Amino acid sequence: NSNPVLTFEVKKYSVNNLSSDTKEIIKGLQIAETQLKMHEDTLKLLSLGRNSLANQLREKLMHYE
Repeated sequence: NSNPVLTFEVKKYSVNNLSSDTKEIIKGLQIAETQLKMHEDTLKLLSLGRNSLANQLREKLMHYE
């Protein structure tokens, strides 16, 4: 009985009334969004790791000053 609604560029569309190829495009956009979020999280983790390594290097190099 559920009738999902797509809101796109301020307009609302009943998903059940959309064509199958339009629904496939929506699925593709959802997958792309999920992948973008995953890669953004990966970049954050890599940045944290890089910062940690830089801090470790800074501490080690202090011994040579």
